[in-house]
Amino acid sequence: GSLQGQPGVNARGGGLGQAFGGRGMDRAPGSVFAPGKRRRMNLVAICVNIFVPWFTFSALYAAMSFSLHYQRPTAAWLLVVLALVGTGLSGFLAVRARQREMDEMWYTFSTLALLVATIAAAVLGDMNFWFNMQPYYDIENLNTYPSVNPAREKGQQLMDAGRVYFADGSGLDMRKAMGFKNLDLYCVAPIVHGEEQLASYDFWAVGVNCCSGVSSDFRCGEFNNPHARSGLRLMRDDQRPFFRLAVQQAEAAYNIKSTHPIFFYWMQDPVAEMNAYRDDGFKYFLLGVFTHFAFNVFCVVCAVVGFSKIGRY
Repeated sequence: GSLQGQPGVNARGGGLGQAFGGRGMDRAPGSVFAPGKRRRMNLVAICVNIFVPWFTFSALYAAMSFSLHYQRPTAAWLLVVLALVGTGLSGFLAVRARQREMDEMWYTFSTLALLVATIAAAVLGDMNFWFNMQPYYDIENLNTYPSVNPAREKGQQLMDAGRVYFADGSGLDMRKAMGFKNLDLYCVAPIVHGEEQLASYDFWAVGVNCCSGVSSDFRCGEFNNPHARSGLRLMRDDQRPFFRLAVQQAEAAYNIKSTHPIFFYWMQDPVAEMNAYRDDGFKYFLLGVFTHFAFNVFCVVCAVVGFSKIGRY
C-alpha cells in the first residue's frame, strides 16, 4: 500500500518540491538559476532607493536655493545636517545587517545614494542661491525710486535704493569713466544729468571687464541703448571695494568729488533683469531635480543588474 517505492511518484514529488522552493536533485546546487536558489526581486528596496534619495535631494535643494536660505540660513543648514544624520543611520543599518549575517547590499546602496544626494543638494543649492536667488531677494527687499535727478539728489538720500529710475536727460558721462584692475577690470562711469557739473558724483554705473582701463571708455550694461535710464543696485559685497577704488581713481584723475558713491548696473528695464535672476533660479532648480532623478534611477538599475549577477536581489 506504500507509494514510496514507485519511481514515477518520486519524480512527481521532486517536481512539486522544486515548485515550492525545495532543492531539485537534477540541478547543480551552486547555480543561481536553480529554482532552489532563485529569489524574488526586492521591489520595496528598489522603490525606496529610487524615491527616498530623490526626495531628499529635492527638499534640500529647495531649502538651500530659495527663501528659507535667505530668511533662516541656520535652519537651511540644519536640514543638511539632519540629512547627514539620516545617511549615518542608513550606514549603521548596513553594518548591523552584516553583523547579523543578513543581506546588507541595499542598505549600503542607500547610504551612498543619500550621501551623494545630500552633498549635491547642499553644494548646488548654495550656488543657485548665491548666483541667482540672493541678488533677487536683496533687490526685492530694497526701495524703488522714480525720477531721480543725479544733479540734485545725494547718495545719502538713496542708501536703501534697489531700483532707480533716473529723470529725463540723465545719462553716462563717458569722459569720466575709469577702470581699476585686480585680476578682473572693475569699470565705473558717473551717472549725470545733461552737461551739469555736479558737486558730488554719487551715482555710478559699473561693470566688470567692459572697459580698457587706460582710456575713458565704458562699454558695460546697456551703455549704447538711448532708452536706458535706470539702474539696478550692485549687491555683490565682494566687488564693491574694487569699484570704490575705481571711483577714487576717477576722483584723482578728473578732479571731481564723490561723497557717498552708490553703484548700479545701467539698463532700460530693471524689473525684467530682476525677473531674469528669479527665472534662472527656478530653471536651475528644476534642471537639478530632474537630472538627479535620472541619475538615481540609472544607479538603481545598475545596482539591480549587479546584485542579480551575484544572486542578491
